[in-house]
Amino acid sequence: MNETAGNLALNTQVPEREIIYQRYERYKPYLQGILALIETRLKSTLKLSSNPTFKSRVKSFDSYYKKILRKHPDAATKQSLVQLTDMMGIRVICAFMEDLSEVERQLIENFDVKEVERKGAEQSFREFGYESVHVLISIPEDCYPEGKENFPLAIDTVCEIQIRTILQDAWAEVEHELIYKAEFSPVDLPLRRKLASINASLTLSDIIFQEIRDYQKKMQSELALRRSSFYEKADELTHEKFPEQTNSIPHENQINRPSPYVRGTLDDMILEALHAHNQGNLDYAILIYTRIVNAEPKPANMVLAVILKHRGMAYFAQSKYEEALADFKESIAYDPKSAKALYYEGIVYSVQGEDRKAIECFSESLSLDEYQSHVHYRRALAYYNIQEYSSAMADLTAAKKLGLYDEDCKVLHEKLVKKFDMNM
Repeated sequence: MNETAGNLALNTQVPEREIIYQRYERYKPYLQGILALIETRLKSTLKLSSNPTFKSRVKSFDSYYKKILRKHPDAATKQSLVQLTDMMGIRVICAFMEDLSEVERQLIENFDVKEVERKGAEQSFREFGYESVHVLISIPEDCYPEGKENFPLAIDTVCEIQIRTILQDAWAEVEHELIYKAEFSPVDLPLRRKLASINASLTLSDIIFQEIRDYQKKMQSELALRRSSFYEKADELTHEKFPEQTNSIPHENQINRPSPYVRGTLDDMILEALHAHNQGNLDYAILIYTRIVNAEPKPANMVLAVILKHRGMAYFAQSKYEEALADFKESIAYDPKSAKALYYEGIVYSVQGEDRKAIECFSESLSLDEYQSHVHYRRALAYYNIQEYSSAMADLTAAKKLGLYDEDCKVLHEKLVKKFDMNM
């Protein structure tokens, strides 16, 4: 083949940039419209414990043309735009690793998923490529701006959903600038080691963030259960239902169950104490709380305020009201702005029949946070007991405005109405 013939053959294989560009620009608005609707649908569909960030883009022409050169050299001969699976992309950026699988699960449940690819999963620890989950979805029927029948491209058009953590996304962006975009692949061994080290550090950070997240969830679960049991007993005693008391309330097959979080830190001790508290092993919980209070070096005042509040609740569960009061008062001394500790102190006074002291505590708690519906209800109950019915009705009305109007509130309201009728 002579040189002229060779050049002619080469020219017929290379896509003409201008033709491809004009075709790309003609179809781009359709793709942008679809992408906007899919992103809107994703935002309303995906439900996570933390709020993800969304980034969307139609592939830039330069990136599109480079890929066409590699994969579709006959693109100029096509009558329509040559479609790539990543022409439209939406990135879902999550705070924690647990969210990645959750987003993938919800995509599978709510969209027609064509393919799932886990990029970077096959890399060894010496490599530094980014990790990301890529999910290809079909375009939903309601995501065609002008209707599917009027869409000018093939009906098998897909959208790529990329799922990453914040740190994975940060690494991918930097890697894109350093290596992919600059068309530079480091061959110097020390430099490759540095890049691999950075990638490993980011991956380790993601793992640590997830461990902390898991720990927080466990802690919040224990706190919520402990608080609920405290209120239940307060309700029982307030309504003069005096159950037989014991020093601990064992749950079958759960006492002394080891916690997987115990590793010797202060947070671990708190979590273990809360777990024991919630399982009814109150003596053990009080023992751990006391160890923390007496620890050397002395914990910070805020920590002591929290621990004393928890120990007071454990004493309350054992009907040791004087010990509970002492702990709540000491907690308030360490943290004078603790509306909760003041509320708990007031509950103990209510149980002991000292309603005026209870009202003082509830009032001080409300001065710190006036939007506590349950505190308004408790103060209303205390006012009722000392026959200050107008004040009781005012507090009950405040509780109702704040969203609390359960059966207890209704019963108290009926009692107050009767009192007002009798005094007319």
